[in-house]
Amino acid sequence: MAAHSVYSYLLLCNAITLLLVSPCCVGLGLDTVRDFLTREEDTIVFSLIERAKHPLNLPAYEEHAWFGPDGRRHNDSFAELFVRESEQIQAKAGRYQSQEEIPFFHSRVPFTLAPPYNFTTDLYPGAASVNVNDVIWGIYFNELLPLLAKNGDDGNYAVTAASDLACLQALSRRINYGRYVAEVKFRGDQQRYTALIGSKNKDALMKLLTSEAQEDVVKRRVEKKAMVLGQDITLDGPTETGDTNSGQSSFKVAPSVVYKLYDQWVIPLTKNVEVDYLLHRLD
Repeated sequence: MAAHSVYSYLLLCNAITLLLVSPCCVGLGLDTVRDFLTREEDTIVFSLIERAKHPLNLPAYEEHAWFGPDGRRHNDSFAELFVRESEQIQAKAGRYQSQEEIPFFHSRVPFTLAPPYNFTTDLYPGAASVNVNDVIWGIYFNELLPLLAKNGDDGNYAVTAASDLACLQALSRRINYGRYVAEVKFRGDQQRYTALIGSKNKDALMKLLTSEAQEDVVKRRVEKKAMVLGQDITLDGPTETGDTNSGQSSFKVAPSVVYKLYDQWVIPLTKNVEVDYLLHRLD
């Protein structure tokens, strides 16, 4: 075999190998979605446990005046500034090149630091921008945080805001992943979904997307994870904490809070994302 032919043959073999092993060629599927959502449960529970280590630290959330590089006066809380500045750095490092990640504050900071990577684009372009980060932000600070943290002020505002950022990003990633859930469901039953999308029937779409039995499994599973991961572990095993009704105070995060988080916010918001995504799926 001529040298040129051998070289061409090796290139072809290499290309086939890349196609077989490349993640972007695996494609989006129901198993992929389920695995992602299950793993995110662990991330969310751990992030809540980390935030619960610190008291409320209310001064971190009180607005105060500051002057930007342009000399303009701004009124923001320390926590908001921390999230915005952190996202700017992460944007520069390429975090938001992946469609799974959505910043709370959009920035024009160029992506310049991380090595380039060809992320998959499984979402339909006309619907990919759907997200509920504004709603997540309000729920986290106004409703969830008072359930997580005890009253008090230890002055560790930077660490506290960093924990807030981890919680916000985990919740955003989990809830806005509803776009992927909707895409998988659409591909699995295009004819029925297309008809409902064409008629803009939100109620019918919501009903079609909903599985109360599966939602109940998820809520009970995250509650149990909060029980298991929220115990103090010794060499003799987990410290006795009691049941979820009588021993809430002995867990690092009350399992009932995690159950409520999924029941009242995570699952309903995810379904809202799914419906909004589908309504733009044929744009």
